[in-house]
Amino acid sequence: MKIALMDSGIGLLAATAEVRRLRPDADLVLSLDPDGMPWGPRTPQDLTARALAVAEAAAACRPDALIVGCNTATVHALTALRARFEPALPVVGTVPAIKPAAAGGGPLAIWATPATTGSPYQRNLIQDFAGGVDVTEVPCWGLAEAVERADESAIAAAVDAAAELTPDDVTTVVLGCTHYELVAERIRAAVQRSGLPPLVLHGSAGAVAAQAMRRLGEQPAPGAPATGTLTVLLSGRGGALPLPALTYAEGRLLQEVAPAG
Repeated sequence: MKIALMDSGIGLLAATAEVRRLRPDADLVLSLDPDGMPWGPRTPQDLTARALAVAEAAAACRPDALIVGCNTATVHALTALRARFEPALPVVGTVPAIKPAAAGGGPLAIWATPATTGSPYQRNLIQDFAGGVDVTEVPCWGLAEAVERADESAIAAAVDAAAELTPDDVTTVVLGCTHYELVAERIRAAVQRSGLPPLVLHGSAGAVAAQAMRRLGEQPAPGAPATGTLTVLLSGRGGALPLPALTYAEGRLLQEVAPAG
């Protein structure tokens, strides 16, 4: 089994690590776009063009499924990606975990990029899945970019700024950008208030990995031999994981696998 994941940068690491944990025997293809990142400020048309190019590079490796490991790319390019590749290549998008977060009650906060915060896309998810729950949308200025660079001081400043915008009574935080899952425990520490129950964090990586298994008709096999290879594409060129990726546990996990043959 071979599974490809795509993103402009290392936000795909969380979902990739979940796939690796579910199926250590799966070959992985990571298709990144250092030449075109960040995707967030691009127009929807430009972003879609970049995403299609990155997906084409991944598809050339003949994967069995393609995961769009980016919330922004899912919003703007998922329809185009599915039109281009399905049904031959199943395409799995990444959606903020608002539905399961709202099921636990509230109040909850959605941490997302400034472009996603307040967007019709996110507002529709709130309307569809979080009716009757007290929801605060929190724009996280510069957090994804800081995580991408593994800039510790910038990460701390961005997390603290977003925590200041998060109401004190929040019990649940939705991590609405895949980059944020790489610093989830720092977010937890910044938002947790004394006297309240432990903060619940909802990311998308586990659900995305599980959905990829379902689309393939495969079962998780975490005890399978760790024989899966890792192929990294950088704007279509063969390469290695960017150095900042190795700052995070998810990146170090992937480095342990065998190189692609």
